[in-house]
Amino acid sequence: MLRVVLDTNIVVSGLLHHKGAPAAILDAATSKQFRCYVSESLIDEYREVLTRGYLGLDQRRAAKFIADFREVAIFVVPRKTLAVARDPDDDRVMECAIEAGADFIVTGNTRDFPARFHGVRVVTPRDFLFVLGSSPNPM
Repeated sequence: MLRVVLDTNIVVSGLLHHKGAPAAILDAATSKQFRCYVSESLIDEYREVLTRGYLGLDQRRAAKFIADFREVAIFVVPRKTLAVARDPDDDRVMECAIEAGADFIVTGNTRDFPARFHGVRVVTPRDFLFVLGSSPNPM
């Protein structure tokens, strides 16, 4: 089964727009079509960004997503500190992925990450959905 870490922008986009690749990825994650990994610092970032008023997200919906996501995600505790992304916040995503032995990081900002790092591929939401759809036995 694919091992994946979702960048915060995928969570935000998926909750803001009910249609599109990020929303489909969130649905696939919560229905366990792949193994989704997260760290406490990454879940804290999701929560912090989702509560930003200018996004206009229904806070009950955001809180429900976080609660549901905590139930399906696999938590890891990163043991290495990295400085490989253009944005230090993205380093937390990479640290989670490395600790999880992830196959993919899914992000809308691929330019902020190295394309591949220690076996982790960084892909767009559309590319990930293609991989997920062509993956043998995704369940």
